[in-house]
Amino acid sequence: MSVLLEIENLSVTFGHGDRAVEALRGVSFHINKGETVALVGESGSGKSVMALSVMQLLPYPLAHHPSGSIKFNSQELVGLPDNQMRVLRGDHIAMIFQEPLNSLNPLHSIEKQIAEVLFLHKKLSFAKARARVVELLTLVGLEEAITRLGALPHEFSGGQQQRIMIAMALANDPDLLIADEPTTALDVTVQAEVLKLLKKIQVKLGMAILFITHDLGIVRNMADRVCVMNDGLIVEEGDVKQVFNSPAHVYTQHLLASEPKGYPDDADPSAPKIISGADVKVWFPIKKGILRRTVGHVKAVDGISLTVREGQTLGVVGESGSGKSTLGRALIRLESCEGDIQFRGDQLQGLTSKQLRPLRREMQIVFQDPYGSLSPRQSIGQIIEEGLLVHNLGGNQDERRKLIDDVLREVDLVPQMQDRYPHEFSGGQRQRIAIARALVLRPKFIVLDEPTSALDMSVQAQIVELLRDLQKRHNLAYLFISHDLKVVRAVSHDIIVMKAGKVVEFGPASQILDAPKQPYTQALMAAAFDLKVDESRVVRQ
Repeated sequence: MSVLLEIENLSVTFGHGDRAVEALRGVSFHINKGETVALVGESGSGKSVMALSVMQLLPYPLAHHPSGSIKFNSQELVGLPDNQMRVLRGDHIAMIFQEPLNSLNPLHSIEKQIAEVLFLHKKLSFAKARARVVELLTLVGLEEAITRLGALPHEFSGGQQQRIMIAMALANDPDLLIADEPTTALDVTVQAEVLKLLKKIQVKLGMAILFITHDLGIVRNMADRVCVMNDGLIVEEGDVKQVFNSPAHVYTQHLLASEPKGYPDDADPSAPKIISGADVKVWFPIKKGILRRTVGHVKAVDGISLTVREGQTLGVVGESGSGKSTLGRALIRLESCEGDIQFRGDQLQGLTSKQLRPLRREMQIVFQDPYGSLSPRQSIGQIIEEGLLVHNLGGNQDERRKLIDDVLREVDLVPQMQDRYPHEFSGGQRQRIAIARALVLRPKFIVLDEPTSALDMSVQAQIVELLRDLQKRHNLAYLFISHDLKVVRAVSHDIIVMKAGKVVEFGPASQILDAPKQPYTQALMAAAFDLKVDESRVVRQ
């Protein structure tokens, strides 16, 4: 089998002198044509730096290679002129990035962005490019987007954005696909479909895949070989079965043993209500024609009622686009909606922004995309301090800095990090910073929108333990939105299952996860826990 990508003794250092940070230290591995190699490790281990090095997308000259070689089809990539590298990118080597909303242009339609690579490399006509875009969207299971080719990225859910990114990467049938956490934002059923799709395309095209992930379950089913990274080094490499069944390195053993475990403490069913919603609706108008008349509505949330009590976690699960995130934003009045919403007995509907502001401290949100919700122009300390300043908390600057130190320690970060900026952190570290920003105000209710989706297994377990501990100490109420049902099991007391804006099943977590009644819920559980299900009973939109 011939070698497609060969990396030898590669090092990457950010900065110079005393402030230099070694991100990669003498890394060597190879990928054969048509092979899938998984790169696994915790956040900050150097996985994404490795991927960006292959694509030559590191911020040179801030980042540089003290040593090493990257050869693609025997062509040296380190130091290759930009015009020659551009020929390879998108055509022979493609990449699916970890955070889709930051990788997609917010001002261009999805059709324009997917078609761009076709125009640049294949010189296709508009008609042929559109036909290929439709074909690609169908391939990645996003048929509903075919009627919305002019829509902008923010009009899609996180999972839908990720599938758009996958369609872009596959547009020109690359020889090597670098997939950096490609299923992080996807629900379990779509994740299974996307992985199956990638394998199918790989067989059809003979494409090689460098699969970067923290989800070891995916590695077991997807990869031929695996490289385990820690602190910029590959500490173990080998056949997937060999590494999983007989891990030699203590770090690999640690990874394989890491998974969110346990259950939340029992919640008091008679505890005071923190937030409740009755017949909540969020409908987005569909406008067409020159006069932009409303011809219909996207019913993102369609008449949902719920209650979250003090010390309770209500889990919200469902496929991408089911309305989970929209529901969370509507409850805390970040999204216009209809229906009755009460927070600690106060009616939220009808309140002005000024009237809502005092309540904002007590109801916080952790967004799905941490990088997009953190200002690149502010240090971590300034980002976390902002809420303290708005609500006049913490006294003087020294007292506020101590509060920030404490909350950073709570999310397993060191206080010295508060003088650094978001781009200097890995995806998992940025998510912990976003959680710290919400926690520093000591709220009563937190909407957690996919708070662990960007985190590796061991950090997921830490965050789950942290959330349970904080809930126990402060009687916090959570609305926990996630597609990762193993994490939902570990934190939720009750669960609602959403589909197309409606609740299809509601009940205690144990009942929903272990004995689901509805076919749709059964399909979700089957995809998450490798159960058998009668798919003929599942009605898909």
